[in-house]
Amino acid sequence: MRFFLLFCVGVWTFLPAFSQAVPSNVYAYSPSPGKQAGYQEQTLLEGTTRDFSHFIVQAITIGTDQPAQSTQQFDEEVVLLIRAGELTLTLGNKHKTLGPGSLVLIMPGDDYRVDNQATQPLTYYQMRYTSNEMPDLDLYRLLGGSFWVDWQDIASNTDSKGSNRRLVPYPTVMSNRIAMQLTTVNPGLGKEPPQTHRSAELLLVLDHPVEAHLGGTMKKAQAGDLIFIESEIARAIYPGSAQGCTYLSFQF
Repeated sequence: MRFFLLFCVGVWTFLPAFSQAVPSNVYAYSPSPGKQAGYQEQTLLEGTTRDFSHFIVQAITIGTDQPAQSTQQFDEEVVLLIRAGELTLTLGNKHKTLGPGSLVLIMPGDDYRVDNQATQPLTYYQMRYTSNEMPDLDLYRLLGGSFWVDWQDIASNTDSKGSNRRLVPYPTVMSNRIAMQLTTVNPGLGKEPPQTHRSAELLLVLDHPVEAHLGGTMKKAQAGDLIFIESEIARAIYPGSAQGCTYLSFQF
């Protein structure tokens, strides 16, 4: 653990500069049909944000009947967002199978492994990020800080507009504030005006199409697409069909 702490401090000294800012936009991923039996990985966005010197999101698909994946460890924070299929997670000595919309937050230095033990392909997004500021790398205090979120375990708040399940915002190693929420918007509602927030945001559209207001521009997103919204960009999400919509929001 001490070695990892010293290694991280050294890495911060020599981290490469990613000068290109990530634009607020819709990002789509379609696994190649001819490769569903294997492993696919594609980088959807990479660059800087207001608070992160490095921010990357990769789409990963693991087909059926694949050998066990390798254990992974990063010196960045890692977030896994499950898009389709079932993700079997090994986090330390804990195991959990998670479905679409669930997420995993992994602290720097923690070991984890992702496997597909189901009968259909697994697709998930892997987000990694590094703070602009020297992070708090007191790894003894952070031991055991990684966790998963299965929204079925979180109480739902429902009103005439829809429903939401949320976790209380809190700080992590790489961010002063992390907030997570699962939102369902009912159809037939009027469009509320866009709002501006200090936090950046990554959304995963889970079921039906949406219309996203991003800084004065309207964008369409389909189920499975990601929407990145930078800090202080006016934003609003509206259902794009008569079925309403459900999306996962990760703010940082």
